[in-house]
Amino acid sequence: MELLFLLGSIIWNTVISLALSLLLPFRLLLRWLLPSDDDGGLTLYEGVVWHERRRPVHHSFQYNVRSLLTIPPSVGYEQNPLSLYYCYELEDSTASLKKCIAEVTNTPWGERVTFVFDPSSDVVAKALHVSPFMDMQGSWKMKATAPGRDLSVVISVQHPDLGEHFCAVLRAQRVSSSNAPDQMFFFWLMPHKVAVWIYWHALKLWWKSVSFVQHPRYSYPAYREEAVSLDKKLNCCKAGVYGTSGVCLREDKDVVGHQFSWTDAKWPWS
Repeated sequence: MELLFLLGSIIWNTVISLALSLLLPFRLLLRWLLPSDDDGGLTLYEGVVWHERRRPVHHSFQYNVRSLLTIPPSVGYEQNPLSLYYCYELEDSTASLKKCIAEVTNTPWGERVTFVFDPSSDVVAKALHVSPFMDMQGSWKMKATAPGRDLSVVISVQHPDLGEHFCAVLRAQRVSSSNAPDQMFFFWLMPHKVAVWIYWHALKLWWKSVSFVQHPRYSYPAYREEAVSLDKKLNCCKAGVYGTSGVCLREDKDVVGHQFSWTDAKWPWS
């Protein structure tokens, strides 16, 4: 059922996107005849996303991406693995980046987890099944710079058996306002390109005989509670002071945690 739904959704989204793409010239003409300043406050970025899987087999690729710290829908289709929201502290008219909110969405299920992390460097328990070729063990090591002329986001997966076996990096530059194109064309088919890269490289991993990992909701429904428990352990003892039984010996009671919030998948993935 799920495979049939996936194939059907690909065909449906292809037809809808093709039809809406044919209407783009008319929308552009309408915006030229009736100009507005709705997009004046948006900052656009253009850069490269690089993925590297080191173990159990080596596999890497990169692709160009256009974003405004999220990838908006284009011609009826949405595909946005990661959105970041930046939280600043104002002091004497000076803004300093204090926290980031990450919104991670998996493909094709469409589940979502949102959490807070320290952009300077943080370790977050893995709280979402993001790939059918990765298990739920381990944690995400995350780092992000404040958006300016340039921005970067680095996420690596730390696994208890495989070590730091996966890394994803985004490096982007701000698009000059004088050169910024119309957003409909700037983001045209961007979600589709991301989806193609995801599915194509999933097929290549399968071809390389990387083990397929079933969604944990079938084999271990309590995986979210397990992620919260692991995250508390990571936060209460960031200095790494544990006893032989795994009990935290130095607890930081001021640590709030990453405040996970999940959004369930919709039918038929639910």
